[in-house]
Amino acid sequence: MNLQTRYLGLSLAHPVIASASPLSATFDGIRRLEDSGAAAIVTASIYEEEIEAEAAALDAFATIGAESHPEVTRYAPLPGYPGALAARLELIRRACDSVSVPLIASLNGITREGWTGIAADLQAAGAAAIELDLFHLPVDPSESSADVEARLIETVRGVCAAVDIPVTVKLFPQFTAPAHLAGALAGAGASGIVLFNRGYEPDIDLGMLDFRSGLSLSTAADIRQPVMWIALLAGKTSLSLAGGRGVEGPDEVIKYLLAGADAVQTASALLRHGAGHLRRLVEGLADWLEAHGADSLGEIRGRVRAAGFADPETRFRGGYRQTLLHGYPLSFSPR
Repeated sequence: MNLQTRYLGLSLAHPVIASASPLSATFDGIRRLEDSGAAAIVTASIYEEEIEAEAAALDAFATIGAESHPEVTRYAPLPGYPGALAARLELIRRACDSVSVPLIASLNGITREGWTGIAADLQAAGAAAIELDLFHLPVDPSESSADVEARLIETVRGVCAAVDIPVTVKLFPQFTAPAHLAGALAGAGASGIVLFNRGYEPDIDLGMLDFRSGLSLSTAADIRQPVMWIALLAGKTSLSLAGGRGVEGPDEVIKYLLAGADAVQTASALLRHGAGHLRRLVEGLADWLEAHGADSLGEIRGRVRAAGFADPETRFRGGYRQTLLHGYPLSFSPR
């Protein structure tokens, strides 16, 4: 059974990638994911503001009491302390030297200098590719949707100009025209996109009367929007496509591939079931292919992509309409 695929120009043994999560934040965690069968591993995100905050804290610590006595500076831990960014780069460098699967470095920046500078550092550390985790909340009323997309595209263009390794973009689903944006990202130099990122919107704490952040793991039901857009984009873009939400079991892996995905990413299922769950995903995919008489992924990839429909928009609108007209359970009775 041939499960090989190509994603971002990388040759993978199979399409199941361990997404960025606490499991990929440590050297032992990365080794565990490799041992459990991940085809590639996305390292836990580097957040630019965390790097800046630690650098500022070290600067402040180094100058405390410096004016009162010159020997105070001897106690600052600067000479042997690597700093947050250096420590993360060393983790990636060490992991790249120890694992045989590609490491994709996740980067979440806030400034142009941070995006491009840290991206170059990640390439120097040995990352096989970079995944841009872009989060921007457009709260300025003067900022239009076109402005938001232009900002994103220029960030991607800058990163792609700063590195020679493939760059993929983890997108949120709120963009108005994902198909047009995909074309613009390809023009900016991106090699792929991951559909879709999660925003982890806060809830309101009724006791504290304030917003409260919290993590809710994704479920198989979260696959529907990204699998639809992968089906719509497959065959119409040069970008590698990865499904990045709702991969709970083998069924979700298969659905993404049928829609046209080159690879899938999973984090919530691994946090819920452990790194060993990767084997179940891969073995379930192989069993399904064998049961359906397929010898390779190429025989099923894109079998349900929207390019096979005469009018995709009418097809999906029809499904939307039928769901609202006839999809409610018979026991439903409005009060």
